[in-house]
Amino acid sequence: MTIDQFNFAGKKAFVRVDFNVPLDENFNITDDTRMRAALPTLKKILADGGSIIIGSHLGRPKGATDKFSLKHILKHLSELLGVEVQFANDCMGEEAAVKAAALQPGEVLLLENLRFYAEEEGKPRGLAEDATDEEKKAAKAAVKESQKEFTKKLASYADCWVMDAFGTAHRKHASTAVIADYFKPEDRMLGLLMEKEVQAVNNVLSDIKRPFIAIMGGSKVSTKIGIIENLLGKVDKLILCGGMTYTFAKAHGGEIGDSIVEMDKLDVALDVEKKAKENGVELIMAPDAVVTNGLDFATMSLKPGAEYKVAQASAIPAGFEGVDAGPEAQKKFAAAIKGCKTILWNGPAGVFECDEFCAGSRAIGNAIAEATAEGAFSLIGGGDSVACCTKFGLTDKVSYISTGGGALLEAIEGKVLPGVAAVNE
Repeated sequence: MTIDQFNFAGKKAFVRVDFNVPLDENFNITDDTRMRAALPTLKKILADGGSIIIGSHLGRPKGATDKFSLKHILKHLSELLGVEVQFANDCMGEEAAVKAAALQPGEVLLLENLRFYAEEEGKPRGLAEDATDEEKKAAKAAVKESQKEFTKKLASYADCWVMDAFGTAHRKHASTAVIADYFKPEDRMLGLLMEKEVQAVNNVLSDIKRPFIAIMGGSKVSTKIGIIENLLGKVDKLILCGGMTYTFAKAHGGEIGDSIVEMDKLDVALDVEKKAKENGVELIMAPDAVVTNGLDFATMSLKPGAEYKVAQASAIPAGFEGVDAGPEAQKKFAAAIKGCKTILWNGPAGVFECDEFCAGSRAIGNAIAEATAEGAFSLIGGGDSVACCTKFGLTDKVSYISTGGGALLEAIEGKVLPGVAAVNE
């Protein structure tokens, strides 16, 4: 069942969205991309004559706290929908049940942060640091058991369930997957955003137009090794950039100064190179880097008196660290992207938040935009890559920007996403 095939007239829909948006110190939304992405699904339900119960999480709370309350997004959500959205101060409280039961066609209810309850994630909280394995096992079993009642109550609010939170589709949480058990197959479906996300992944992995290039950035090899290994069997070219590449340089005996490195992953780096060669994949990394001796990561700015300069990526002076791809690397990356027909970008080339160190990421983004204009399909995923596109004004110059970070990576890695499987089973 797809949302386009379903008539929501007179129906109450529980819609799981991903409104985990960034807030400043005054609780103002600094980027509402994820909220806007859910609007087509929400407006379709309202246009049909249905009503909506919205469920989401915000941050990683360990219990109810004002800092992570969804009440902070209520006003903006009402403005986006053009409807005065009601709010339930507790997703499990009597208020939520009463307001959900009273919803009339065209009305919307936003539930308080689902993760205020441990049952949403199904993970125990408050365990003592010295808890024994038996105590941990018992606590996990207890929260899994109580998760059933939590999920059952969420489901009781509605007649159907719409999964539209791609950002959490890789988690088997109460509202993203378990809840499917409480609805008939014909009453559970993917939202319009989820359908677009799944199709975008399929375009990259199943309907590949070659040459296919992937650009993978990030600080650590360990966090990306699964997807890198999976891509080596699919891509024609693979650009590795960002902090992870200093582990590769170190594996070959290079001098990397104070750059980030995973000393226990040197053999993994060499193995990636070996597999790339075996698969006939052109592996591309930066020959040079912009390095500095004074980046303040807390403020993403240079410290007073700090220096920055260009150095060979395998000959970084002591006291300096690599923070961006150098001029030669930028040319090399752009040349590799040119002419490609399928492009995947996940992870920047450097500390793009700092204006002095965003040139590498900008060069990648511009090259992708040019290739897209020439007919390539480009998929951008991961918060930092999306932020790069926003910063460089490229959001409307690429084919698709994914709202999911971890979910996108797991999908590309070939894993089944629980949030998708729950709808299809």
